[in-house]
Amino acid sequence: MSTEFTPATGILASLDLLQISFADAVAHVRLMRPAKRNAISDTLIQQLHTCFIQLPETVKAVVLSGEGAHFCAGLDLAELVERDIHGAVLHSRMWHAAFDAIQFGRVPVVAVLHGAVVGGGLELATSCHIRVAEASAYFGLPEGQRGIFVGGGGSARIPRLMGVARMTDLMLTGRVYDAQEGHDAGLAHYLVADGEGLAKGIALAQRIASNAPMSNFAVMHALPRIADQSQSEGLFTEALMAAVAESTPEAQTRLRAFLEGRAGKVVKAS
Repeated sequence: MSTEFTPATGILASLDLLQISFADAVAHVRLMRPAKRNAISDTLIQQLHTCFIQLPETVKAVVLSGEGAHFCAGLDLAELVERDIHGAVLHSRMWHAAFDAIQFGRVPVVAVLHGAVVGGGLELATSCHIRVAEASAYFGLPEGQRGIFVGGGGSARIPRLMGVARMTDLMLTGRVYDAQEGHDAGLAHYLVADGEGLAKGIALAQRIASNAPMSNFAVMHALPRIADQSQSEGLFTEALMAAVAESTPEAQTRLRAFLEGRAGKVVKAS
């Protein structure tokens, strides 16, 4: 696959807080508020939502990164205004809709993390399916010290990665994990040197884009739901999803190629 990215056109080009480009089946979405450490404003969250529901059909995987020294420093507190309870609930639900469009969207998303990955930035990262952390990345949940609570889905997503106890520690004490600690706690799948994250993320996205679309869909949509079910319900759901996936024409073609020796076997990379 090509790694020569070309800028988006049309509605995606009008999203001024994002830089969106394409290389074959991979899209690169970059947060573009470096002066604000890519803090999430209402406009940015709305643009993220628009981006992920408007991806072209040709896109099979996405790389999400941040411009400047940081991935995302969380909620832009400069935009925090007094809201009544109803308004605050609706504001949180706006974030939920945007991040659900990432986690339960059409294609898998690889996040490339560097610098600050804190608060809403960590909530954004954990809505992605694969996370690559550079050595400069650090993780935190400062909401407890700000007098607020996570509102972008963090309480639902982050404990599934690192556990309730670890998340409790981050929120109550203001503890910050460095890149290695974040990786060890399950917040990142891959740990790379500074400056190597984007290349790694693109390579992973290209590999993901080469998978059968229904297989990717099953991993994104069925797997997390099965994990939330009882074992008996999960096994039944798994059987249904497996039947759907293996009955697609692409799956039949790939299985036939393997049986005829035209597809590579699983080997460990040297």
